[in-house]
Amino acid sequence: MTAPNELRLLPWSSPEGKPCYLSTDGLDGYVSRFADNVEVVQLGTAAELLEIASETLDDEDADPIELRRLGHALTGALQVVLRVAVSRGHLLAASEPHRI
Repeated sequence: MTAPNELRLLPWSSPEGKPCYLSTDGLDGYVSRFADNVEVVQLGTAAELLEIASETLDDEDADPIELRRLGHALTGALQVVLRVAVSRGHLLAASEPHRI
């Protein structure tokens, strides 16, 4: 649940590349559940890419162009994982009781 005046960072960007946010009173709304599902897919894709990267980097004969593409793919995956981490961190902070 997002706190008042707190927006949830969504796991996608606008067509202009700007972050998208959701204002909601709960985590059970359609867009919140959809965003959760998108995050699960994104994290799964990043995990698969990490496995591919490990195999590719172990190959001493890996093509330099393949390594460059891999670097771009890993950069994109890292951006996605960071966005998910920030979003979930905000969700956790908003749902924890405030301590004095």
